[in-house]
Amino acid sequence: MADTTDFDSQTESSSSPSPRLGRVRWTVCAMLFVATSINYMDRQVIAILKPTLEHSIGMTEVDYGYIVDAFQIAYAIGLLAAGRLIDKLGTRIGYMLVMAVWSVSAMGHALASTVLEFGFARFCLGLGESGNFPAAIKTVAEWFPKNERSLATGIFNSGANVGAILAPAIVPWVTLRWGWHAAFLTTGLFSALWILWWYRNYRKPTDHPTLASAELRHIYQEAAVDMGPSVPWRRLMGCRQTWAFSIAKFLTDPIWYFYLFWLPSYFSAKFNLNLSHLGLPLIIVYNVSSIGSVGGGWLPAPFRRLGLAPNYARLTAMFFCASLVVPIYTASSVKSVWTAIALISLAAGAHQGWSANLFTTSSDMFPRSAVGSVVGIGGMAGSVGSAFFAFYAGHILQLTHSYASLFGIAASAYLLALVVLCLLAPGLRKVELVA
Repeated sequence: MADTTDFDSQTESSSSPSPRLGRVRWTVCAMLFVATSINYMDRQVIAILKPTLEHSIGMTEVDYGYIVDAFQIAYAIGLLAAGRLIDKLGTRIGYMLVMAVWSVSAMGHALASTVLEFGFARFCLGLGESGNFPAAIKTVAEWFPKNERSLATGIFNSGANVGAILAPAIVPWVTLRWGWHAAFLTTGLFSALWILWWYRNYRKPTDHPTLASAELRHIYQEAAVDMGPSVPWRRLMGCRQTWAFSIAKFLTDPIWYFYLFWLPSYFSAKFNLNLSHLGLPLIIVYNVSSIGSVGGGWLPAPFRRLGLAPNYARLTAMFFCASLVVPIYTASSVKSVWTAIALISLAAGAHQGWSANLFTTSSDMFPRSAVGSVVGIGGMAGSVGSAFFAFYAGHILQLTHSYASLFGIAASAYLLALVVLCLLAPGLRKVELVA
C-alpha cells in the first residue's frame, strides 16, 4: 500500500469543507456523538452512586476496585470481539447490536444488591460498551477524508464528556427522589430511541439516498489507496504500528477511567462533598473535557498551517496535550476544591484532546478495512491497563487513603506513551498491507 502523506498534504487546502459539499457526514457524526453520550452516562452512574452504595450494601474501596475490574476485563475481552464483529457485520447492524447489549446490562444494575451481583452486571456492561469506539472510529473512517477525521473523532468523542455531565445532573436528582435502583433504569431509556434513529438514517456513503455526488467524492478522495484488503489479526499483531497504538492506549486509557470512576469519591473524601453537591464539580470537569476533545481534534490544523506534514502535526498536538496533563500531580495536596477542579479539568480536557488524536492515528496508519480491528486491539490493551490500575487504586486507597501516587502516575503516562508511539511508529508511517 502506498504512503499517502504527500497526497494528503497536497490536498489539505482543497479538501476543506465547503457549503456546496453537503453536510450528511456531519449528521452521521452527530449520531456518533449521541451514542457516545449514552455510553458514558451508563458507565458513570456507579461512580456517582459509590458513596451511596458504600452505605447501602457495605461496599469497600477494594470491593469497588474489583467491580471496576469486572467492567475493564469484560471490556478488554469484548473489544477484541467487537472490533472484528464491526468489521464483519458493518457499522449499521453492528452498532445497533452493541447498543442493545450495553443498555440492557446498564438497566440490569437495578436488580443487584451485593458486590458480586454488581460485579456481574458491570461485566455484562463492559462486554456491550466495548463495541462503541470500534464502531464509531470505523464509521468516521468510512464517512470522512483523512484531514477531517481527527475533528470528527474529537466531536463524537466529546460525547463522553456530555454523558459524564448529564449523569451527575440526572443521577443525584433521581436517586434522592426514587432511590438508586431508579437511577440505573433511567439512563437506559435513551438507547431505544437512538437505535431507531440509527436504523432509519444510517447507510454507508455509497448507499446513502440523500448524499450528493460532490460530498461522496470528498469523502472518498483517498479511496483508491485507503480502502485496503481485509486483514487477519495475526497480520495486524505483526505490525509495529499496532503495538504502538496499543501500548499508548495501555498507558493512557487507565487515567481517564480513574477520573471517571474515582473523581466522585475523591471530591467526597477530600472535600466532604455529599451526593447533592457532587454534581457541580463533575459538570465543570466534563464541560472542560468536552472543549478539550473538540479542541484537540482541531489542534493539528494550525500546526499544518505552520508547515508541518499532517502526521507530524498530529504528533505535535499530542505532545501539547501530554504536557498539559503534568500539573495534575499536585492535585492530591491542594487545599481548595476550586484549585482541584481547575487542575483536574485541565488534565481531563488534555486527555480528551490526546484521545481524539490517538484514535485518529489508527486510521492514519491502517486502511479502512482494518480500522475496527486495530481500535479493538488497542482498546483491549487500554482496558487491561485500566484493570491493573483499578486493582492498584482500590488497594492503595484502602491502605493509605491517599491519591498522591495515582495522580503521579496520571501526570507522567502521556509523555511516556508519546515516546513509545514515536519509537515504534516514527512519523505515523502508513502500514503496507497486500492482499
